[in-house]
Amino acid sequence: MDVEEQILKHLARDPQATVSIIDEYCQTYKDLFKEVRNYECFKYLHLGIVSAIKRKSLPEIAPVRFP
Repeated sequence: MDVEEQILKHLARDPQATVSIIDEYCQTYKDLFKEVRNYECFKYLHLGIVSAIKRKSLPEIAPVRFP
């Protein structure tokens, strides 16, 4: 079952993987988030902070798509 189908059926899903060091660090805080989407945003925020983006502000990090 793919991610889109899980979302449409409101099924629990695993968060999408990012960089292993970010995933490992953020795993400690996973239980603080009720929804996987919020947890993924938390991970993307950390990824944006350590990325090569010139300005480390939320408006600059938000539109960036990380692999």
